[in-house]
Amino acid sequence: MTAGELCNRTVYIIRADENVLEAARLMKRYHVGCLVVVEERGRDRVPIALVTDRDLVVKGLAEASGDLQTMPVSQVMSDGLTTARDTEDAFDVRKKMRARGVRRIPVVDAENRLQGIIAFDDMVEWMAQELTDLAQLVSREQQRESES
Repeated sequence: MTAGELCNRTVYIIRADENVLEAARLMKRYHVGCLVVVEERGRDRVPIALVTDRDLVVKGLAEASGDLQTMPVSQVMSDGLTTARDTEDAFDVRKKMRARGVRRIPVVDAENRLQGIIAFDDMVEWMAQELTDLAQLVSREQQRESES
């Protein structure tokens, strides 16, 4: 399975110059814990960072010295974005997430345009299904042997 096949194609975005209060409102409206910070290049959206609900609390609220309506997302967003290519093997994406200690990873195409996002939960669900399929294989084999 590839990252493009596994990723969630519904991605909520924000620009780095928008304020953290708007980021919080978007997260609440869409019931998500993360927004992909994008830079718009023509009609293309290129991910440059992530901003999480935790970023808003730890870097925004806890360190706020001013108005949250004027604090830009760029002040609280993550540094060093890790992405996955849509053609990348999902097992390699899992390894990359583990190595970098990230729970979410944007998926991009060959031109770095945003295609989707993979979250830890998506990985767990996929791995659980893989294990279920393996368990069913063993059960089916045992059933076949007992029938012959």
